[in-house]
Amino acid sequence: MKHIISLLLENEAGALSRVAGLFSARGYNIESLTVAATEDATLSRMTIVTTGSDDVIEQITKQLNKLVDVVKVVDLSEGEHIERELMLVKVRAAGKDREEMKRMADIFRGRIIDVTDKTYTIELTGTGQKLDAFIEALEEGAVLETVRTGASGIGRGERILRV
Repeated sequence: MKHIISLLLENEAGALSRVAGLFSARGYNIESLTVAATEDATLSRMTIVTTGSDDVIEQITKQLNKLVDVVKVVDLSEGEHIERELMLVKVRAAGKDREEMKRMADIFRGRIIDVTDKTYTIELTGTGQKLDAFIEALEEGAVLETVRTGASGIGRGERILRV
């Protein structure tokens, strides 16, 4: 099962490396990882998407809590949460394909952010499933290049990750 683990860690050199090393040393896979400073410049928020049984996720959480740089860990998948991912996709858009690509971007609430004679670059945000559905809806060979951020998540309502 997919889990979104969110953690606060000290914003110091090597902190990201120690977290990634923990996963690597134990043979756990990271499907996606995002990290950036928070409103407190001394802390960073990291979001890790991984898969595993409840026992494996519990073990990962315990190991993360043991790291010196880690301040707090929460598995967002255990409760109500919002997740989003950003994707930039460059698609073939020449001749008759231009209008179809514009229509597809509109259907998926994407924005065309770059236009050339032969391509569109489309920005989409949403769940991973929505972004996958967009790619699947396009004709084969239409996608020239894709880049995705991986999931970022936040608890709903009063659920807050704070020190």
